[in-house]
Amino acid sequence: MNDLDDDADLTRFAPPPRREPCQLYLISPLDVGGDFPDRLRAALATGGAAAFQLRTKGLESHELARLAEPLQRICADHDVAFIVNDSASMAKRLGADGVHLGQGDGDVREARALLGPEIQIGVTCHSSRHLAMEAGEAGADYVAFGAFYETSTKPSAHRPDPALLSWWSSLFEMPCVAIGGITPTNAAPLVAAGADFIAVMNAVWGDDDPAAAVAAFAPVLAG
Repeated sequence: MNDLDDDADLTRFAPPPRREPCQLYLISPLDVGGDFPDRLRAALATGGAAAFQLRTKGLESHELARLAEPLQRICADHDVAFIVNDSASMAKRLGADGVHLGQGDGDVREARALLGPEIQIGVTCHSSRHLAMEAGEAGADYVAFGAFYETSTKPSAHRPDPALLSWWSSLFEMPCVAIGGITPTNAAPLVAAGADFIAVMNAVWGDDDPAAAVAAFAPVLAG
């Protein structure tokens, strides 16, 4: 294991003063058919989200493109970044604002060569300082750490300490995203630690009123 991923004490890193408020990064449920476009429109109407990631599994590319089209239009109407999960080629096909890559989803440099300089590239780094620094060196635009809390969406054995966010934000200007089981009641330590974005899924789409669910994060994100 790289020596950056040992049990080093990160608590000595105090979060730096914020340049910008923490923002909400919405991740889609796996099923984005049916009335989901209406639910997305309602959630974005609050103005509380900065980005939306389309995260589906096992769909054929033409079907994914068909489902993505109305969601991408809704994001554009609300000035929200539309990000595709896993696939740089699909991000290219859709003309998305960005792509989010897991550790097995391709190389950042190859994605950059395909997508060009203006497209945002994010990378999942779990609890690894080493992976985050590698992503930055490869040209990523943001890194994501987590899962900070228990989650049924994408179970993970990684449980980073919020101090990891303070370490990153005190040393690097590149934004960091906190992800994993985050709700309005447990987000505050991550915001205080320096997360630039809080990524949520079930906390919004598991609610009958996604607009109210997004609004519930506003006081926490404001610090």
